[in-house]
Amino acid sequence: MGSITTTDALFQPLRLGALALSHRVIQAPCTRMRATKESDGVFVPNALMVEYYAQRASSGGLLVTEATPISRYAAGYPGVPGIFTPSQIAGWKAVTDAVHAKGGLMVCQLWHVGRATVPSFLGGRQALAASDIPISGDAMDGTTYASSPPRPMTITEIQDTVQDYAAAAQRAREAGFDGVEIHAANGYLLDQFLHDNVNTRTDEYGGSVANRARIVIETIKAVSGAIGADHVGIRLSPYNFFQDTRDSDPQAHWVEICRLLAALPESVRPVYAHMIEPRFDEVLDEAAKMQSLPTGSVKPTLDIFRAPLKAGGIALIAAGNFGPENSRPKLDEDKADAIAFGRWFIANPDLPRRLMEGVSLAKYDRTTFYGADPAEKGYTDYSFYE
Repeated sequence: MGSITTTDALFQPLRLGALALSHRVIQAPCTRMRATKESDGVFVPNALMVEYYAQRASSGGLLVTEATPISRYAAGYPGVPGIFTPSQIAGWKAVTDAVHAKGGLMVCQLWHVGRATVPSFLGGRQALAASDIPISGDAMDGTTYASSPPRPMTITEIQDTVQDYAAAAQRAREAGFDGVEIHAANGYLLDQFLHDNVNTRTDEYGGSVANRARIVIETIKAVSGAIGADHVGIRLSPYNFFQDTRDSDPQAHWVEICRLLAALPESVRPVYAHMIEPRFDEVLDEAAKMQSLPTGSVKPTLDIFRAPLKAGGIALIAAGNFGPENSRPKLDEDKADAIAFGRWFIANPDLPRRLMEGVSLAKYDRTTFYGADPAEKGYTDYSFYE
């Protein structure tokens, strides 16, 4: 996009630790399931993925990868590229090289699915989680989650997993990523510890908010110690219902979590928190989602997390049903530092340019979000604005 002179809030520069952004239109992490199977549970970034991410790269623009498993047994879905084998590192290096060639920046979202999988995807192993409560409904292999409930992690397993995140962060840097985003949202492992309807532990990883957040804080410290805090962000979703997460008081509990993040020493404190607006839901429409949230003295909003994060110098990236109309006011009113776009970025590889020039956006095809035949469909075949 070149140099930009504008008063448009979306196109002001932003510093996120070691990352110098020239604009604030960020690609949100979107699982697309297009990686190549190398062996059971091992999927590798391929040339099609190189093309996909390179299409969406822009000078000074930040891309967040799809959720990326930190180890063989952190994964829970087919077609999802990990960051735990030499072949995966090499595959991702081709992606980051292509993004950097266009002047873009890229961080790897580090992922452990926890109970959101079943033994058939884990080589027969039982899924691990904060507690033994299964997700309701059916898994991708056609079985019910309840037929193979997760096993509560031991203290040793928790500590080993924290180190797995740190090792994955180092591999991400080896693969050319500019940083990492720790996935502690959307009902996956770290989020399973945060939500009190899922975490029923009675040890030091359960009970109080500080205890439930302990694994998250330990992961941040380990990852920051491994690659430097100025390369680390975190993703949170206090209001998300995905994977049966329904906290009893998301407002108060995540304010406390944000304070815990802000209180970390600067040497291990993440540079940003990437949070999902309460209106967003994978199933419910916006009106139904807002009606279903807990009511209290404060309307459900990300705004209440802004001040505690700012107190620690942590930037806020807001995501969730943002488009051309509602993204700029969020920044103009200083309610976020940047906006992450998911579905619009899928269908508009040149989204920053379209937003800057006020060009209409192409519609996305939901049926191709999680794979398609051929794989290019709904992936690399969206057109650029001429």
